[in-house]
Amino acid sequence: MRRRSICCTLPDKVTQARTRKKRGSYDGQPSEYGEIHSEMGLALGARRSGDLDAAEAHLLHIRDGYADVSSAAGDHLLLAELGFLAELRGDADRSVACHLRGLDVARSLGEPRALALSLEGLAGAAALLGHGDAAACAAVLLGAADAARSGVGAPLPPAERGDVDRVAAAARKVLGEPAFTEAFERGTRLTAGEAVRQACTALGWPAGEAG
Repeated sequence: MRRRSICCTLPDKVTQARTRKKRGSYDGQPSEYGEIHSEMGLALGARRSGDLDAAEAHLLHIRDGYADVSSAAGDHLLLAELGFLAELRGDADRSVACHLRGLDVARSLGEPRALALSLEGLAGAAALLGHGDAAACAAVLLGAADAARSGVGAPLPPAERGDVDRVAAAARKVLGEPAFTEAFERGTRLTAGEAVRQACTALGWPAGEAG
């Protein structure tokens, strides 16, 4: 399968409206919602099983084929998945771009769990860099994400901890357990914005999207 370049830019509203008119959605309730949910489920399953090419195909089909029925929550999950996919392929820059874009969407939603998912994605991109400062940033971001989830009584269930556990293991390997724990605990005392700004400063990420 030929790999297409993952772009973290979503279709603009003009394109969405044009596609919506072409499809003939009615009264704001398009019939494709079920198709999107089904395909996202396939993308999640493929990524978690290690079939990155299949995951990418599903995600890009959602992005390019269903722009007319996108929602902020759907856009956020799509950007998060594209970011995790880029990270697993070793592309830290693209992963950061996707997750920072997703962070902006999460802020518009005002949903702490969405913010936490973006922080966890950014932690993965940081851990991918493999050096001490980046691993410390990853631990801080994970701590802030954990605090955001705990603050609304919604910790990650065991079945959904795959990404967090993978990223935490990578950061621990670099830092060692005591330093990881210290950085993680420090992150739990930060807001999402504070944790991201610290990471952007330390790692040279685009600060303009960090808020």
